[in-house]
Amino acid sequence: VQLQASGGGLVQAGGSLRLSCTASGRGSNLLAVAWFRQTPEKEREFVAGINWSGRVTNYADSVKGRFIISTIDTNNAKKTTYLQMNSLRPEDTGVHYCAADQSRPARWSEPGDYNDWGQGTQVTVSS
Repeated sequence: VQLQASGGGLVQAGGSLRLSCTASGRGSNLLAVAWFRQTPEKEREFVAGINWSGRVTNYADSVKGRFIISTIDTNNAKKTTYLQMNSLRPEDTGVHYCAADQSRPARWSEPGDYNDWGQGTQVTVSS
């Protein structure tokens, strides 16, 4: 499975961004997908996750009510997962990574429970 992340950028506090993660390869339509973020000062932290059908979602407390994760399968056997980020805060700054696994992770917030990772996309929120 290959993961391609995009959509980062620079935005002022209170603004919005939408990140995309496109998964391709065998079994990509059955993936659970999550977003993590990392800064030089912090370990990689869980942001949000969604199961393969889109019916189960999980959010870090810090983003509940502000971020929405969704997923869609395309006809060419690709899955795209979106992270709509609203009311952004400076503390949301970091390199954002998408991660995927063939089964729903036992622990959404544990990076080790994911097999596949995309490259990061930088999100910078200015105050």
